[in-house]
Amino acid sequence: MGNRLSHETSPYLLQHQDNPVDWFPWGDEAFRKARDQDLPILLSIGYSSCHWCHVMERESFQDPNVARIMNEGFVNVKVDREERPDVDSVYMRAVQAMTGQGGWPLTAFLTPDGVPFYGGTYFPPEPLHGLPSFPQVLEAASRAYRNRRGEVEKAGEEMVELLERASRSGRARRTVEGGEEPREADGPDALDLDAAASGVLSHLDPVNGGFGSAPKFPQPVTLTFLLRRFRATGRREILDAVLLTLRKMAGGGIRDHLGGGFHRYSVDAGWRVPHFEKMLYDNALLAQCYLDGYRASGAEDLRAVAEETLDYLLTDLRSPEGGFYSARDADSEGEEGTFYVWAADEVDEVLGDEDGPLFRRVYDVSPGGNWEGKNILHLPHDPAALARQEGMEEAHLQEKLETLRRRLRELRSRREPPFRDEKILASWNGLAIRVLAEAGAALQRDDYLEAAERAARLLLDRLKDGARLHRVLKGDIVRVDGFLEDYAALGNALVSLHETTLAGEWLQEALSLAEAIVDRFLDPEEGLLFDAPMDREALIVRPRDPTDTATPSGNSLATELLLRLGRTLDREDFSQLARTLLATEGEGVRRAPHGFGWLLSAGELEAAPPLEVAVVGPRDGPGTELTEAFLHEIHRRFLPTKVVAGKAPGEDPPVPTPLLEGRDGVDGGAAAAYLCRGYTCQAPTTSPAELGKELDGGSTEAV
Repeated sequence: MGNRLSHETSPYLLQHQDNPVDWFPWGDEAFRKARDQDLPILLSIGYSSCHWCHVMERESFQDPNVARIMNEGFVNVKVDREERPDVDSVYMRAVQAMTGQGGWPLTAFLTPDGVPFYGGTYFPPEPLHGLPSFPQVLEAASRAYRNRRGEVEKAGEEMVELLERASRSGRARRTVEGGEEPREADGPDALDLDAAASGVLSHLDPVNGGFGSAPKFPQPVTLTFLLRRFRATGRREILDAVLLTLRKMAGGGIRDHLGGGFHRYSVDAGWRVPHFEKMLYDNALLAQCYLDGYRASGAEDLRAVAEETLDYLLTDLRSPEGGFYSARDADSEGEEGTFYVWAADEVDEVLGDEDGPLFRRVYDVSPGGNWEGKNILHLPHDPAALARQEGMEEAHLQEKLETLRRRLRELRSRREPPFRDEKILASWNGLAIRVLAEAGAALQRDDYLEAAERAARLLLDRLKDGARLHRVLKGDIVRVDGFLEDYAALGNALVSLHETTLAGEWLQEALSLAEAIVDRFLDPEEGLLFDAPMDREALIVRPRDPTDTATPSGNSLATELLLRLGRTLDREDFSQLARTLLATEGEGVRRAPHGFGWLLSAGELEAAPPLEVAVVGPRDGPGTELTEAFLHEIHRRFLPTKVVAGKAPGEDPPVPTPLLEGRDGVDGGAAAAYLCRGYTCQAPTTSPAELGKELDGGSTEAV
């Protein structure tokens, strides 16, 4: 018989339904029991594809003796961080403040009022490498709560005060004699974009690309900012840093060379040994980086990786209804990476005596293995040099390798696959929809555009109820009121869908989400956007974290959305709020620019002079080809600060759009494009090639 988690829909919670631990889901029932019985709460936070979460479950939560200690001394609460990022944010900050580090599984001990007094991450079943055992931690936390209640409560009060200050630390204020007064928001002037880029580049690994040392994360949010800074300045060293990183990752084991897509991160500095889980958000954001890198440089190898990554989303992470699942686990058959690694004799058996050794030379497959006796496929050598070594053209080698990869991929498909987390999250789907829409227009991939539109309709139909957006769709069940990141990520995706299809419905829905952000997430007294809506259940503090993690923060996504709609719809209220939000985080950006990549990208948009394109043309039937040609000319170029609006000839847009006023098709309804740069509009053109020349007139020369 399962515990209380057996009634949940979260795949992560369901993974713990058969534990002997008396788990509660987050909610009133758990806190009521804690108050009634005067017991501390043990809060455990993780997610379904978290490797060390699985390890701690096997070692501790499945152990009847450990479960007994937990059940007798605590009210035990399990939280899926992907469903409840608000809970995770509050208690992750608390644990980081207590211990100086954080991560998952997150383990926090709380009073019955939810105030944290002790915590950590993974704890082993026995003392190990200076870490106390989990039973020792349980006993220490229980003893502190029973015997030193005054100290626990005082420490808790201080922690809440610290968290409150942290959540409001970005207010745009300056100290004056006698107190504080509001500082006038100066928008992008609060962000020194060049200094931020230089600060980020100071952490570049000049050999392997990426930033910092092992373990190494891809940091697509940071790469996106650098690409936009290159576009604004033409500084070649910025582009070189991004291209180095993108190519080193593409050649490393962090990339799945058979099935497409990227693993979560690399445990080494050279991208060779990955942590094997695959996340939707990583792959959506990295596909965006490779697409933008291709558009900025014209490098076809980057285009190939972008398409391969998006194809992976469509083949492995897409639901039958068109939404995108959250993740693939790192483990299968009880071990990490089993699905992805190879033995040399397996390769030779499948590919034969001639092709097997060739494949092994290319992908560093040896009898002794390159990781724990097995082989992770990666590309340690330049493909052009290998082709010369093999006495063949590079194109011929690549064609041959694709055939060999297909054969190994077919064999791999018979293995037990890693668990797939099949919940659909609004924010992560928003990231995927956006890049699919932009790639569809840029690369002339109608299947990408169709996939983006289908996913967007699913989210709007199933997760949006009037002005309210929910976060989670699992099967037929809708759960969890949406957070700022959900509204903002989906809103940006819908703006991109309008810019790539000209359908007014997408712009209308994006406006609805932006207005809901202002109504539900903005504290008018503080002038800040918070991560959770004002009418949501109260936590010990209202969560607000403007810094980016593996994904853009809700604050930075919302700032970008407000800027895009401010320009497209001439909504000065949106633009002014966005400028205030940019100024609010100026000091944080100066201290740690690597933590604000997406906000810096929004700063690039605000700092750039207007570049607006109106396209009026048929969206179906005769004349569609010309409309699509215009859109391809616009989106195949890397113009990240552009604004695009459009409609069909004679159509009244559902949202008043000043850029479209007085503009229509020409010559009886033929498609036409109108380019406005720096508040000056040019005459309409009916030639996509001419529009391309006009767009190039103010762009950085391709390199």
